[in-house]
Amino acid sequence: MSAHVFDQAIALTATGDGLYAGATSPAYANMVGPFGGITAATMLNAVMLHPSLLGEPLSLTVNYCAALADGAFEVSAQPVRTNRSTQHWVVLVTQAGASGEAETVATATVVTAARRETWSVDDEPMPAVRRPDEVKPYTVPSPVEWIRRYEMRPIEGAIPRTWDGTGSDSRSRLWMREAVPRALDLCGLAALADVFFPRIWLRRATYVPAGTVSMTVYFHAGSAQLAEVGHGWVLGQARAQAFRNGFFDQTALLWSEAGHLLCSSHQVVYYKE
Repeated sequence: MSAHVFDQAIALTATGDGLYAGATSPAYANMVGPFGGITAATMLNAVMLHPSLLGEPLSLTVNYCAALADGAFEVSAQPVRTNRSTQHWVVLVTQAGASGEAETVATATVVTAARRETWSVDDEPMPAVRRPDEVKPYTVPSPVEWIRRYEMRPIEGAIPRTWDGTGSDSRSRLWMREAVPRALDLCGLAALADVFFPRIWLRRATYVPAGTVSMTVYFHAGSAQLAEVGHGWVLGQARAQAFRNGFFDQTALLWSEAGHLLCSSHQVVYYKE
């Protein structure tokens, strides 16, 4: 059986101490370069593959320095500090530029930790919404390929079908999961945190060029809890807080069907008038 298209896209081959070779996947192509979520998942995968890994991810911050061109790239994942229960990583993606010299196209920091059982609670409850089987499937009117990799059922705040400038709110809520069944894991969750279209499109109902500059994902669930999700639905919610001077921020929350908060995310996005 061939590997899932997601696993093919984030696949890396070790070439040295914390060094890996990868390549972009046409299945996750975006308007310019690959889907940002697949880049984030690939960088996290480099840490997950490292033989010195301690524990599991707590946070992932990816800075998108430039568009990743189609083709080969290299990833460096290095632990810069290991404590008794936490580990700090620096990850770089480089790719040959026009001159043939290696150029940095993305940087990331990752914090991993050996989690332990403690008192725990979700202080952000899952909103009361219609169940997935009560929401109609939605085909996003977009020419980009990566959208086809996910099944989405929007409850509110779907991408505008008419760009008429009448938007009034930036919140979206939707059920989502891989279109081709795949058990949810930490890399998959990192990618899901970035499936939301730019909030400015919803808030203004006006199409403007936009792209993520930096995204942080905080993982509240580990591998064991994600295994319970399997190929089940994940409820996502995203909204912006402020749009100003060519940039806006966007928060996202993802819950399992059982109501457990799996991760929270925050990103800053560039937009052009």
